[in-house]
Order: sequence, then C-alpha cells, then structure tokens
Amino acid sequence: MKQIDHDQRALKIEQAQLPVIDLSGLMTDDPEAKKAVATALGDAARTSGFFYITNHGVPESLISDLFAASKEFHERPRRFKMKYWSGFTTHHRGYVPLEENGASFPARINFNEAWDMSFEAPADHPDYLADWRMTGPNIWPDIPGWKDTVSTYYDAVFSLGLKLLDALALELGVDPSELTKHINNPTSQLRMLRYIENDLPATKDFVGIDAHSDFECFTILLQGAPGLQVMNADDVWIEAQPIEGCFIVNIGDIFETWSGGQFKSTQHRVNNIGTERYSFPLFFGLDYHAVVEPLEKFRTPETIAKYPPIKAGDHLMRMSVNAFRYMADARAKCDLVLEFDVPEENPFKREARTAAE
Repeated sequence: MKQIDHDQRALKIEQAQLPVIDLSGLMTDDPEAKKAVATALGDAARTSGFFYITNHGVPESLISDLFAASKEFHERPRRFKMKYWSGFTTHHRGYVPLEENGASFPARINFNEAWDMSFEAPADHPDYLADWRMTGPNIWPDIPGWKDTVSTYYDAVFSLGLKLLDALALELGVDPSELTKHINNPTSQLRMLRYIENDLPATKDFVGIDAHSDFECFTILLQGAPGLQVMNADDVWIEAQPIEGCFIVNIGDIFETWSGGQFKSTQHRVNNIGTERYSFPLFFGLDYHAVVEPLEKFRTPETIAKYPPIKAGDHLMRMSVNAFRYMADARAKCDLVLEFDVPEENPFKREARTAAE
C-alpha cells in the first residue's frame, strides 16, 4: 500500500462536497436564467472558490479527441518531445519535462510532464519581440492533425471562459466590458499534463503538483482521474474527484483582487497517487500589461492596501520564474531580468487550518 504522509491526506468527497452548477441558463436569452446561474457562481466563488460546472456546451467529442492527442504526444520517445522543449522559447511554449518542475528538483519532485500552449498572438506582437512576456505564437509537434485537435478544444473552452467572465461580472454588478477590455492577446494557457507513474511515497517532497493558487482570473479544468485536492471554505483539504460531464472551475488571484477579496483564490494540489493520470487546465488570463486592482465599486482603504496594483503578466512571471527550472537558470545568468520583486511565496497563499484525518 502506498505511503501517504498525514499532511497529504484530504477529506473524502462524501464528507465535503463542492457545488455542482448547471450552466444551461447561460446558453439562453433569458435574463432571469442567466442571473440565476450568475448567483450560483458567485455563491461558490465567495465560499469554496472551487466548483463543478455541467451542461457547459463543450462537446464530448472534443474532450475525447484531446485525451487521445495528449496520450499520443506523451507516449512519444523523450528525444522526440525534447525537440519542442519550452526552454527553447522565451514565452513558454512547448514541452515541459519532469525535471523542469521547480527550481529545487530533485530534492522536491512534481511528478508530471506537460505540453503548454496559449492564446495565439502574432509573431510581430511587441511583447513577443521583447521576450519573457508569455505572449506570442504557439509551436506544434510534428504529429498529423494534432494542432487542429488541440486548437479546436482550446477555442471551445476559451469561449466558455468568456461566458463565465460575463456571468461573474453580472454577479458582481459591473459592466462586462470593464473586464473584457483587458482580453485582446491574453496569456491564457492550456496545459496538457501527464502525471507520471512512480513508486515513491506521497509526501510534501513527492507530489503530483505542489499546493498553489492559480494566477489568472479562473481555471477551467478537465481531469481524467482522481488525485486533485482543494482547500474548501474552512481551509481544510478535500478531494475533488472527476464527475462525468463536468469541468472543475477555480477562482484565481486576479478575480480575488478585482472583487476586493469577496471571491477566493483557492489553494489546490495534486497528490502523488503513483499512477498515470491526464489533466487539462485552461488558465483564463488577461493581456500581459493589464493592470489588476480592486474594481472601482470594491475600492476601500482596506482593499487598496491589501491588493496594490500589479500588471497581470508581471504577477504571472513572478510566480513562474521559480516554477520552471529553465526560467530560474536564465534569471541566474541574467538572461532573464525582471523589473519587479519575486516574493518567496505567492501573497495569495492560504494555509490549511486543520489537518484532514
């Protein structure tokens, strides 16, 4: 039986349930139906910060095709995958091998590899030309049909993200354009993650992915197997197992800031379950230079002090630089020079209040 340290345990889903929200009302022209969905989303965002969504409009065929595409890539030999190493880029596109996960590897291991792609920005975009701005064109592996499959899925889930953004704006009582004006060439990233089989214990040093919040507006997650753990409204770790036909959505740092702390950017992690697992988070972000601060209706002396203005892309970079070894190495060599401080930990981090039995 696999060893699981006490601090890596979580309450079973039967003991602590996350909300399941039916999005059907967002797909209609009925304002009352849309308002009802927005209210449910807002209630979840103010409490757990994590929730399931069903009837989301993304076809099952796209989901099946994405799983197949990810498996096809990740089962290729390492020499093939390394031709597309993300370290060959300055805008983080391509393959992220196991040893790139964290500057402290191998003392601490995140047992995953990934293919990372984002919103397709043109090659003449000034942020791409400036380097290290997480903006620019994607790269693609030499696998027939792969680009079309992944791009089609990305476009569908990105469109779903725009609907969620409008609904959350409605719930907060702000004009959606106040938010969407920051989405032109966003840093919104899709990660095609494969968690790697291993026989090491589940400890704080051997994880699937270490505990963190997400740095963008929200994340739309498709997961293929158990392993995800989330911190609930009481700051207790609970399991968030897959539910057929559902995505999981979690609120990120940007929405916590916009709402003046009303919405929670929630901690989550993936336990080292030791078996192969596929998952696909789409991090719905903003343009690199979008300044993020509490929206005008939520500005008070307290929220202004707690959430000082920061560029969305700067926050993404300051959290990414030590998450990927090639970035940390580039910074150590002064090939990557940041114009802002990199904190030791994310200021949005929350600590577990109690240990789960």
